[in-house]
Formats: sequence, structure tokens, C-alpha cells
Amino acid sequence: MEEKRTALSELGEFGFIDRLMKKIKITDKSVIKGIGDDAAVVDFGNKKTVISTDTLTEGVHFDVSYTPLKHLGYKAVVVNLSDIFAMNAQPKAITVALSFSSRYPVEAIDELYEGILLAASIYGVEVIGGDTTTSLSGLIINITAMGVANEEEIVYRNGAQENDLLVVTGDLGSAYVGLQLLEREKQVFKANDKIQPDLEGNDYVLERILKPEARADIIELLAKMEVKPTSMIDISDGLASEIFHICTQSGVGCNVYEDKLPIDPQTVLTAQDFGMSPTIVALNGGEDYELLFTIKQSDFEKIKGNPHMTVIGHMTDKNAGVNLVTRDNTSQPLTAQGWDAFLKREAEDE
Repeated sequence: MEEKRTALSELGEFGFIDRLMKKIKITDKSVIKGIGDDAAVVDFGNKKTVISTDTLTEGVHFDVSYTPLKHLGYKAVVVNLSDIFAMNAQPKAITVALSFSSRYPVEAIDELYEGILLAASIYGVEVIGGDTTTSLSGLIINITAMGVANEEEIVYRNGAQENDLLVVTGDLGSAYVGLQLLEREKQVFKANDKIQPDLEGNDYVLERILKPEARADIIELLAKMEVKPTSMIDISDGLASEIFHICTQSGVGCNVYEDKLPIDPQTVLTAQDFGMSPTIVALNGGEDYELLFTIKQSDFEKIKGNPHMTVIGHMTDKNAGVNLVTRDNTSQPLTAQGWDAFLKREAEDE
């Protein structure tokens, strides 16, 4: 039976908003007014409010040929919440703005919103408003996330000090190699649509790119350990790029040790299959959404041996620069080749 496709024009903008409102239930008492007025009203009491916004654009940040819309909606929320956690804050609410072309039926947007609402439910945030409009260039998703923290708990990028330890959560590079797998199978399918994608045995790296998770657990863990990072950032554009952000804003240098970089075995094998260095993938891959932070040396014993955290280096004097200490114990300047939204893409040159 042919799948039902309801044109958005059948509902109209306000009919579509009414459809969404029926799916959204406000449970947080801090939300005084959610969807349905000119603006939402929230009361976070005496805490500081932390706000971040992020845009995902079809053809730039995602490819709907291999990205399920439910996964995309989930990811769109997660990448915003990751920024809130990187401030050592707790997310409370989001607004969602969507632009989509007429080739997207109502059912497709429903699927996208299923992912958005699932992520909101899992991370305990409320959907309190947004916007919908037409687009001439496919799907555009903009989400704004709001979080709260006591002033003394907030962590910025500019607080790292010389001799602080550099710590990363989870593992690195897996999202990038997952993306390479999807792109390879897309090209195979385009060349011969009778050949089905061969993705067996790659569940972990595929999930890392299609359905990442924000590290809410780390924020809770650090609080229990009574460890407050001196600086923190999430890894969206690649580890090396984020290290440079911390060093530049904190006015320090850094030594990063190649043999300390946490890389999953599946990531290593997949990178090698593509003829790529696992180290380069870990440093520059991007979209890991892990947390990168610095701590005082006196806090090392508190995190020592924790399976979710790896010390990968230490901060140095600014004049020493940002360096990678290789496995053969030679030091070389670290370069950042991560994502830059305004660099001209190879595909645009073809």
C-alpha cells in the first residue's frame, strides 16, 4: 500500500502548528507559557540563564538520502544541548524553527518531530515555541536551547591555566568514519541502484554520526566528584580546533599526547580501511559531541581511572605553542583541520 503523503498546504501554517501543539505537553513548572502566544514565558528563579542556538542545513550538515528524519530531529536537539552541558549548566527548554520545501509532506515533518520530542523527553527539556516557514533549498532546522546554572558553577572556555590537565570524555573520530561509510555506500548506490548498502558490523560508528548523545552524565559525574573544570568546550568541529579555542581564549599553550587519544577499535579499523590515519581522524573528525575540559592537577586523583574520562595532555606557557607529542616522543605543532562553516567545499568546485 502506498504511504500516505499529506501536503502541508492542506493544513496551512496554523493548522500545522495546532497539529504540533497536540503532541507537546509541558510538565516543567518553570514554564509559565509555552507555544501559543507571541513569546514563551519561563521563570528559572535565581539561577543564571544559558542560551545557545544552532542551525542544521540540508546539503551542508546532513544528507536525507541516508539520514532518517527521526534520527535527524533527535540529533538536532542533542547538538544544542551539548553546548549547554559544555557551560556546566542544565538544559531546561528549547525552541524549534523549521524551514522546509514542498517536497516534504506532513508525515515527513511528523517523523522529524518524533525525534525532536524523543530527545526532549530523554534529556528532560520542554519544547516551548518556535517557527515554521517555507524554504526554496530543502530542510533547515534551527534550535535554540536554554539552560540554567548557579553563577559559580558556570564554566567558560577562558579559564585554563598553565599546568592544568587536558581531559576528554568518551572516544574520538567515530562519527567521522561513520560519515565516510555512509558517503561511500551512497556513491555505490548512485552508480548501481541494484546494489544495497553494506553497513553490517558498523553499528557503533553509524550511531555516532546519525544519533549522537550529549554528555549529561559527565556533568552529573563531575558534580558528584566535586570537580569543577577550569575551562570546557564540546567537540563539534574536531578535537584540534576545540583545543585551539581553549588555548586562544585562555592565553595558554598545550601539549597533547598522541598515545593518549581515546579511539574505539572499530574506528581504528574503519579509518585504516579508508587509508586514513586514526590519529588524524581523532584530531580533526568532528561531530563527536564529547566534552573537552581542563582541571587543576590537584583534582587528578578524583578522576583517575574513570572509564569515561581520559587525560590527553596538559596546558603550558602560551609561548610554547600548541603541540602534538607523537608516539616516538617528538613534538610538532598541532594543526586544526576541522569543520569551518565558511570554507569553500570541494563539492562546490566540481
